[in-house]
Amino acid sequence: MIASADISLRRAVRARLLATPALVARLGGARVHDEAPRGAPQPYIAFAQSRSRDWSTMTERGQEHALTLDVWSERTGAREALEIAVLASAALDDQALVLEGHTLVNLQVREVEAARENSNRFVRARLRLRAITEPK
Repeated sequence: MIASADISLRRAVRARLLATPALVARLGGARVHDEAPRGAPQPYIAFAQSRSRDWSTMTERGQEHALTLDVWSERTGAREALEIAVLASAALDDQALVLEGHTLVNLQVREVEAARENSNRFVRARLRLRAITEPK
């Protein structure tokens, strides 16, 4: 069974992040989660929101994807979370990832932001990605 474009994109993004040695070292291990387990050690990256919409033309089928990744850190200040976000951005922006059953036309990191969360206990850096996929 061929996975949906959304699932294939998430798998490929996670695989690329985990195949980036500098990022894995900065995270302190393979800490890229679809959903972070309760009590997961920080820092880590977790998939957050995703949205897909039809991007077809008269002759070609396709989808546009908006995918959000969150970098979570308990460190004081945003430096750690932003350093990890920069490494993740470099690993993903304009990269040719291989998707199961789909072709990735393009992938762009559109925005990186950082904010304090949960009564200032955590820092979250958020990466917003945009991708276009076509079925194979």
